[in-house]
Order: sequence, then structure tokens, then C-alpha cells
Amino acid sequence: MATRADQMAQGLSLGKFAQATDLKKRLWFTIGALIVFRLLSYVPLPGIDPTAMGLLANKTSGGVLDFFNTFSGGSLKRASLIALGVMPYITASIVIQLSTSLAPQLAAIKKEGESGRKKLNQYTRYGTVLLTAIQGYFIARGLETIGANNGIQAVVEPGMLFRVAAVVSLIGGTMFLMWLGEQITSRGIGNGVSLIIMAGIVANLPTTLYNLLESARSGQGNIGGLQLVGIVVAVTALILFICFMERAQRRILIQYPKRQTQRGMQAERSHLPLKINTAGVIPPIFASSLLLMPLTISQFAGKHVAGESRWGDFILTLNQYLQHGSPVYMALYAAGIIFFSFFYTAVVFNPEETADNLKRYGGFIPGIRPGKNTESYFDYVLTRITVLGAAYLTVICLLPEYLVSALAIPFYLGGTSLLIVVNVTMDTVTQIQSHLLAHQYGDLIKKAKLKGGRLR
Repeated sequence: MATRADQMAQGLSLGKFAQATDLKKRLWFTIGALIVFRLLSYVPLPGIDPTAMGLLANKTSGGVLDFFNTFSGGSLKRASLIALGVMPYITASIVIQLSTSLAPQLAAIKKEGESGRKKLNQYTRYGTVLLTAIQGYFIARGLETIGANNGIQAVVEPGMLFRVAAVVSLIGGTMFLMWLGEQITSRGIGNGVSLIIMAGIVANLPTTLYNLLESARSGQGNIGGLQLVGIVVAVTALILFICFMERAQRRILIQYPKRQTQRGMQAERSHLPLKINTAGVIPPIFASSLLLMPLTISQFAGKHVAGESRWGDFILTLNQYLQHGSPVYMALYAAGIIFFSFFYTAVVFNPEETADNLKRYGGFIPGIRPGKNTESYFDYVLTRITVLGAAYLTVICLLPEYLVSALAIPFYLGGTSLLIVVNVTMDTVTQIQSHLLAHQYGDLIKKAKLKGGRLR
């Protein structure tokens, strides 16, 4: 049964939307920023022939680059200014967050509050520039080599000048996307970086659906009418399962000391909700970005140095074992999801701090002593539900891919992509409803003040 707040939000979504001026401004800003992101994906790097690049992308399709291309909204195949998307920024964020847990100096900076957060954000930007430069250089060298090997001159004038221009352009594109994501978060609706990733995924959805329907109509591949219905049912079931798990909670009863009220001495009770998937969509994004960075470098570098040395042969062998969909890749991906599920949950929820806050305000869990015992109880419950959350994320991200490869259906269900789209959409809708409720409460306060003034 829906709560009163949910019913109010549903009733207000249409009636009060036209009056929420600030919300409309935020929505228009978000839409405009995402349009700018999509336009940039069609701006090629300097020195790239777009027509030849399209032919080259069709010849070299497949593997990890297609997976990377999904997150960048097709920017990588077009060799655009934002070909790397926001993945270097996410990778740098992972490194900095891991470092704050391992390095005492960075841990001390994190405890400084707002000033410490600004310093860590600056370190993340420096790391983003470094990672983008490394990946950009190997992409530039790879474009020169891959084009020559396939008889297509995608690079107009190969050489050091092209490489420098490509690296500088890719750094500028990634840093602009990072800035754009921050602007969306502060001046728009939702998390900016997550919305940019979702926009890149959704941009490829019409093409994917068209290819699927065309394959079913023409009878190509293994897709027929029955298989098409099965895919639709499977995707619908996945979406419903994701929505259910994202709203699943473990509610811990919190009791406060008895207080004197009009009805006598009464004890106040509340609940502390702990989400089953506390980490949200962060673990799949972190795990994929960590795998994509070395794989992108090794794939381009391997084709450049293939046959020239043992190092080149080793890189090619590594690429074969780590191809997207291979057992080794899926095992590493699952391990990354599980690790970041526990790591990010520990970052978001601190059992010691929560137990101290409860003790300070007189709250306690029935049957559990305040202090260390409460902290241990929180840690015990959080560990158990994180196991379920990590298993859920692993199944959602890997099971569709395994089924598609096992059934040889030329359609990628995209458990990871589907998880990101559904999760980001739910978070954005929740923020919109919060703005609508805040707008309604503001109107009620104004009306109450007006009525009070008239009575006086």
C-alpha cells in the first residue's frame, strides 16, 4: 500500500508542475546540458576523416571497444572529442577514494570537511587529466595503425602532430564533460555524471531496437517471433526485478526514552532504513571503468606492436583472454562488482558514527546495548544485506550477457546498461517529486502566514 507521501507526490506531479518555476528551470537546464553532450559526440578529433572512420569502425567492431562505445553513446566509433566519456574521471575517483582508506594523509584531508572535499576533488581532476592523456595517446597511435592494417586512412596526416592534437582534444573533451556533470548536479536535476552515462546508453537504444526488429522481420540470425517475445519478457522482468530490489530495505527499530505527552508517558519509536543495495549503481560503473581502461590501452597498443616483440604478442594474448564476454572477463567483472559493493557501502554508511549519534540522542535498539554492541549489530546487519546486494548486482550484470552468448542471439540485453538506466531514472524521478513536495509545502506556509496576518 502506498504511503501518504507517495500518494501526495503522485497527485502533485501534474497539478503543481506548471507552478514549480525553479523545478522547470532545473529540468530545462538538464535537458540543454544533455543536448550539448550529444552534439559533442558528433564533433570528430582534429585530423580524422569522418567517412573513413565510419568504415573503419564497421570493420573493427566487436570486443571491448563496443562495450566502451555503449557508455560513450557512440563517441568512440566516431572518434569524437568526448570519445573517452567520463570513464577517466570515474577511474580517478576510484583511485582517490581507495587512497583515502589506505593513506593516512589523505584520510586526514577527508576529515577536514568541506575544505578537505575540495582538495580531494582537485586531486581527482589531476588524476583525470593524467589518465585521459595516457588513454588518448594509445587511442591516437591505435587509430593510425588500425587504419593502415585495414587499408583505410582514417587519420589524414599520421604523425606526432596528430597524436598531440588528439591527446589535447580528448583531455579537453573529458574535462568539459566532468564540468558539465558538476553543473547538472548543482543547477539541474539528478546526478550529472550518472545522467551523462545514461544519456550515452539511451542514445544507442533506438538503433539497437531497430536492428532487433529488422532481424526478426527478415529472419536473420537466431531471432524469430518467439525469441523476440522472449527478449521483451526478459527485459520487462529484469526492469521489475531491479525496481523491487532498489526499493528493498531492512528496517531497524530505534526506540527513544519515554517522554511526557498529553496522553501520558509514551516512548517514541522510529525506524532506520538500510537499503539492500546501499551502493546503488556505483559498483558496476567502477568495475567496468577499471577494466575498460587497461583493456582499451592494451587493445590499441597490441595492434600497434603485434609481431614486433614478445611484449606485443603477450598483449594480443591478454586481449583474447579478456575479450568482453569471455570467462576471464566475466570473473574479473563479478569480482570487481562484489568488491566495490562492500567498499562503497563502507564509505556511505559508518556503523561507528551511527551508533555514536544514536547514543548521543538517547536512542537505542531494543535488546542491544548502546555503544560498541550497537556498532557491532549495525556491522552484522549491513554485512548480511550487502551480500544480497552484491549478489543481486552480479546476477543483473552478468546473467543477461551469459544467456545472450549461450543462445547466440545477436542482441545484447545489457544488464549493466539496464541497471544504470533504471537506477538513474528512479533517482531522478525521486528528486523531481521532492522538489514538487517542497514547492507545495512552501505554498502552504505562505497561505498560513497570509491567514495569520488577516486574523491579526
